[in-house]
Amino acid sequence: MKKLLLIVGCLVVAATSFAQQASTWIWYPGDFEVWLSNDMQNRRTERGTFFPPFWKMDSHYVLVEFNKAFDLPEADEIRIYTEGKYNVKVNGKMLPGMPSKVKLEKGKQQINIKVYNQAHVPALYVTGKYVQTDKEWLATFEDKEWIDETGKASDASGTTYVKAGYWNMGDPNEKPSQFKLPTRPERAVSKTPHDKGFLVDFGKNTFGFLTLHKLQGEGDLAIYYGESKEEALATETCETLDLLAVSTHSAQDSTLELSKAFRYVYIEPKGDVQFDEVSMQYEYLPVEDRGMFRSSDEELNNIWEVAKYTMELTSREFYIDGIKRDRWIWSGDAYQSYAMNYYLGFDSETVKRTILALRGKEPTITHINTIMDYTFYWFLSIYDYYRYTGDKEFIESVYPRMQTLMEFCLNRRNKDGLMEGLSGDWVFIDWAEGLSKKGEVSFEQLLLCRSLETMALCADLLQIPEDQNFYAKEAKNLKDKFFDFYWNDQKTAFVHSRIDGQQSDEVTRYTNMFAIFFDYLSADQQQGVKKNVLLNDNIKKIMTPYMRYYELEALCALGEKDYVMNEIKSYWGGMLKLGATTFWEEYNPEKEGAEHYTMYGREFGKSLCHSWGASPIYLLGKYYLGVEPTSAGYETYTVDPYLASQEWMEGKIPTPGGEIELFVSKKKIKVKSPIGKGKLKISSKSLPRTNHGKITKVSENTYTLELEKGIDYEVEYTG
Repeated sequence: MKKLLLIVGCLVVAATSFAQQASTWIWYPGDFEVWLSNDMQNRRTERGTFFPPFWKMDSHYVLVEFNKAFDLPEADEIRIYTEGKYNVKVNGKMLPGMPSKVKLEKGKQQINIKVYNQAHVPALYVTGKYVQTDKEWLATFEDKEWIDETGKASDASGTTYVKAGYWNMGDPNEKPSQFKLPTRPERAVSKTPHDKGFLVDFGKNTFGFLTLHKLQGEGDLAIYYGESKEEALATETCETLDLLAVSTHSAQDSTLELSKAFRYVYIEPKGDVQFDEVSMQYEYLPVEDRGMFRSSDEELNNIWEVAKYTMELTSREFYIDGIKRDRWIWSGDAYQSYAMNYYLGFDSETVKRTILALRGKEPTITHINTIMDYTFYWFLSIYDYYRYTGDKEFIESVYPRMQTLMEFCLNRRNKDGLMEGLSGDWVFIDWAEGLSKKGEVSFEQLLLCRSLETMALCADLLQIPEDQNFYAKEAKNLKDKFFDFYWNDQKTAFVHSRIDGQQSDEVTRYTNMFAIFFDYLSADQQQGVKKNVLLNDNIKKIMTPYMRYYELEALCALGEKDYVMNEIKSYWGGMLKLGATTFWEEYNPEKEGAEHYTMYGREFGKSLCHSWGASPIYLLGKYYLGVEPTSAGYETYTVDPYLASQEWMEGKIPTPGGEIELFVSKKKIKVKSPIGKGKLKISSKSLPRTNHGKITKVSENTYTLELEKGIDYEVEYTG
């Protein structure tokens, strides 16, 4: 395979191209994301004990050189800020000390700044009239500054310099290592005496730092947190707590240093410790809610709002799984969060940060999160990112890391070219009792095949034909084996696994439903899977929102949107009927009372605010409002609305160019888009009428209307 050469060399900027833009902090790409993810994921505690992730944690490069070349129209003076020790070279000449100001003469100026920092990410901020640090600066972790006659810096491999990493950090006095999410004060809704202390209720699940007002006295303070009242009052088995020593003679407000997730807090003072009210500093990621959904069905509206709030809570520095535990970045959870984000906030920066943090650094010695399927979700997330955003630059920057991770996977195939769990591999799939992980599991082969197709698509996008041909051939070979080894004509379905070269007899939902929305099946095969697997109660049911998300997507793709709507209202509505204020990690309608809070053999082990519980955002946006890009960044898209049992619905779908606005009733559709070329699909018993454009008949009762950006379309039809 041909390796993609990273961007090499020093950029020479012509005087006519200077733009007066703000500077930003820069670093070696991916390093800040790795450092910040380490910092965030190591905040987890269980009953006051430090609880770190169990997978390999990487670190940043401690010495990074940054450079850029300019052709200045006049003399300039730059100010230099760094995180770490540094030296400066101008036109190859080392300057004395660590200068904070440097004068540059008119004309060509080559700037090289080398930054060292063991504890934090080496970062650089430079500002002047014409010289600013931005994404066009180059970075390397190697000590090589060889300049050839073309003005490009390179080494033997051609991979020394890459474009610098950056985020929205424009204040030179706020170093990257000081980054914190913002907070805002929120009050509890009640504080009532209970047993030896007080039970505080914040009204809904929340996340942040507890504040005790007018705290004073000598003694101890025991604080027990709960996503449910039962958990907060279970002082011996609640998942999180704080045990504090208090020694203050004057009443003062005190905010705890470590963030927690809770709705209820039970507080027991000992000695003469006392306090007045209880509040919190709510911590949040500031992202605009660009997506919106409303309908004539108030229960459905409530489901969407609670899903939105669940997504808000689990969107932090990165997309995490749950706010109580684990508070870690899991690739499978994140993959779903990305999809929900594309229909809510369209926050591409958090998607990129999470992708980079999950990938980590070379060398690759284990699967992401140690989970085989989570490695494959990482690949799938990258092309989805491009499809929704059109951001080719990110694909180009991350492609070499895709190559090395795929090489790791391909080297772990068995003699038959299949993935099988090796020592240290976790084959997860889903939390389900009795789910076999033995042998060559069909689900893993399916995800690897899709990952190889993703590699081929990215190689084609980046115009690397050798790679494209290689990955496409590998994908085709695996897909052929996949059907030969796992498809069972009698069952009209894929079997779950192959053991010792023989098909197992078991059929599960996972492989079959993914094969549907991957579009791997013929029409007859799809109908067989729908009847014999997805709508077959004899096939083991799925109990986690994690896999319910995919099951319902497959059914939507098969045209079962009325059935799916009933399932959304039953499953997520069932949690709301039990008083849920956020959606859970797992929901089994057959459980009762506090039994709903148990998981992993622990009384309160279940997360009651879990990212994968927010999937109605995605399902409602893609399959009911019906908006989906058909080419990168919504250059083209479809609008295929479906009302189901609603009298009307309306919403906004975020895109890179603004929001697509849609209203649908049983007689009228209104749509307006700020981007691309769209196609509105209309199901109508008679020819629809439109105020703009031309209606085209596709088949009996099916019509389309081409959409241009900036036009308010109104269509009347007979549903």
